[in-house]
Amino acid sequence: MRFTFLTLFPQLIEGYFQASILAKARERGLFEVDFVDFRRYSQDRHKRVDRPKAGGGAGMVLMADPLVRAIEDLRGPQSRVIFVTPAGKRFNQKDAKRLAEYPSLLFVCGRYEGFDERAIELCADEVLSLGDFILTGGELAALAMCDAIARNIPGVLGNEESLVEESFEEGLIEAPTFTKPNSYRNLPIPSEFLKGNHVRLSALKREMARFRTNYYQATPIKKEDR
Repeated sequence: MRFTFLTLFPQLIEGYFQASILAKARERGLFEVDFVDFRRYSQDRHKRVDRPKAGGGAGMVLMADPLVRAIEDLRGPQSRVIFVTPAGKRFNQKDAKRLAEYPSLLFVCGRYEGFDERAIELCADEVLSLGDFILTGGELAALAMCDAIARNIPGVLGNEESLVEESFEEGLIEAPTFTKPNSYRNLPIPSEFLKGNHVRLSALKREMARFRTNYYQATPIKKEDR
């Protein structure tokens, strides 16, 4: 699988793939990563890639032409082009699993006041957001998405069972986990975790996941979902 990042600041992305699990997976050839500065596709003599907003307003907007030229040059027949912007659909775990099936993903990282919409209309396969907040650029959001996707590539995780009880499976946040000692500062591990009854433990984890989801997301759990 290949991840390509179109960005004005490749140095913000490169370091992330030089350590830990993703670095090892990359070294083993489980995926490839490219970092492309789309400024080189500008035909402006000063290599400008942004212009003031049409109709007025604060801030600059990334021009369509350099982006479209870059995408047309880099996308392959099986590439999926993803524009990363707060105005897109919110990315979730189902997206991470789905996108892990593609042989090539091209993330277009925004800056300033966003993209000329025509670049999106001409080139985007998907428009995704990390959440309802604003960052100084799309690089961090694209990296978070890439990390979530890469973990679902076979072989990336040392133990594939780690994917089995992940957060947001079946729409639930993952149940709490514990380790030794069995009691810490008068807080014990729930006894079912120590008895070896996997059926009862599984039921307890599911119930704990439901309570945790309800608490953090403030979303009532329907009776029919129990």
